[in-house]
Amino acid sequence: MSLAFRACCALALVVVGCRSTPSSGTAPAPGGSAISDSAQVAQDIATLADDRFEGRRTGTPGNDSAAAWLSRRYAALTLQPPPGAPCGAGCANGYLRPFAAREPRRNAAPLLRETRNVVGIIRGTDPVLRDEYVVIGAHFDHLGRSTEGALDPAAGDAIRNGADDNASGSAAILALAKRLRQKPTKRSVLVVHFSGEEQGLLGSAAFVETTPIPLSRMVAMLNFDMVGRMRDDKVIVYGLATAAEMRAVLDSAAAGLRLNVSQVPDGTGPSDHSSFYLKDLPVLHFFTDVHPDYHRATDDFPAINVAGAVRVVDLAERALRTIADRPARLTFTKAPSTQRAAAGPGNGAYFGSIPDMGAADDTGMRLSGVSPGGPAEKAGLKAGDLIVEFGGRAVKNIYDYTDAIGASRPGDVVAVVVVRGPSNERLTISVTLGRRGG
Repeated sequence: MSLAFRACCALALVVVGCRSTPSSGTAPAPGGSAISDSAQVAQDIATLADDRFEGRRTGTPGNDSAAAWLSRRYAALTLQPPPGAPCGAGCANGYLRPFAAREPRRNAAPLLRETRNVVGIIRGTDPVLRDEYVVIGAHFDHLGRSTEGALDPAAGDAIRNGADDNASGSAAILALAKRLRQKPTKRSVLVVHFSGEEQGLLGSAAFVETTPIPLSRMVAMLNFDMVGRMRDDKVIVYGLATAAEMRAVLDSAAAGLRLNVSQVPDGTGPSDHSSFYLKDLPVLHFFTDVHPDYHRATDDFPAINVAGAVRVVDLAERALRTIADRPARLTFTKAPSTQRAAAGPGNGAYFGSIPDMGAADDTGMRLSGVSPGGPAEKAGLKAGDLIVEFGGRAVKNIYDYTDAIGASRPGDVVAVVVVRGPSNERLTISVTLGRRGG
C-alpha cells in the first residue's frame, strides 16, 4: 500500500491468527492441480516475499523477475493474454505490459523507471455478457532495499520484502483466478498485477489510460492490498457507495462466513482501486488493516495469516460472482469521502482534492478529482485542474503541494491558482479550508 499516497491523502484527500511455515520456494503447481488453496496461497506469498526478488522495488531487477514469475503463473493457470499481446496463449511474455513509471522527487526532476504490469483474461461463458469485464487487481511491487517510503530508515538497505504489502494481495488474486478458471462466470474477468503502486499508484494509472480493454466494457474493479494479517476475523472493504447495488452485493457475500466486515463507502484510498473509481467504475477494495510491520523489513512471511487471506478470497469470490453473473451492470454512484484521518503532518487543514500521482511530467500538481462535498469541490475546482500556486506558494510538484496544505490551518481562505482545460486558462479560486477529521 502506497505510503506516498497515504501521506498525500492525509493532507489533501484525507482517507483514511494462524501462522504458517514458509514454503521451500519450489515452483508453484499449475492451475487446476490438487494443491489446496491455503497451500498455494502460502507458496505464492512465500515466493514473492523471498529475498531473491529483493523486495520487488519498481525499476529494479527484482521487480522485473517478480513480473516474469507472475507471467509464468498466468501461463500455468492458462489465462489468455490481452488483445494485441505479442504472442498467443501460453506465451508468458504476452502477459507483460511495459510502461514508464515517473516517480516524483522533491527538488528534482521525476525519476523515470521502466517497469511492467501483468495482465491476463478469463473468458466468460455468456455469449453476450462475455464482452463485459470485471477486473481483479493487486500491486506486486514493494520498497526493496530503499529507505524511501520506509518506516524503519535505521534498517538501512535491509530488504523490505512486503509479505503483506502486497505479496498477500498478489497471491489472493492468483487464488481467485484459479477458482474462476475452474468455474468461469458469465462475464469475463481481467486479472492484473500492478507495478509502481508504492510510487503513487503509477501502474494502475498507466493501465486505465492504455487499457487493452475499453473502459466502457468494464463493469467493476475488485482490489486486494494487504489482506494477509487478519485479526479478530476482521476485513475492511472500501467502495460500498460506488454502486447503488454494492452494499447488497457485499451483505449477501458475507452471509454465513463469520467475518467481521467493516464497510467503508469511499471509492478512493491509498491503493489501485482509486484509479478505476476515478474513471467512474464501481470498486471494492479488500484490506485487513495496517500493523506494526507496515513498510518495515519485518513485514515477512512468518507473520502472514494464510487462513485469513483465503477467507478474504472466499468473500471476494462471492461478491465477484454476483457482479459478473447478474443480468444488468451495476449502477455507478459518486461516493462521499468519509475517512478523514486525524493523523498526519501539518495543522489539520482539509482541502479535499485527489492528486494525480501519475502526472509527474507536469510542472504543478494535477488533480484526478475532488472529494464530493469537500472545500475544493465547493470552490469549483475540477478533475484535470493543474494547481500551480496554493496560498501564495508556488507549486511545482507533489511535495510543494503537500507542504503548502500542511502550512495552512482549518478555516483559512486561500487563493489557489490553477491552469484549466486545453486552452490553459489560468484561474484564481478562493477556497475556505476545512478541518481534517471534522
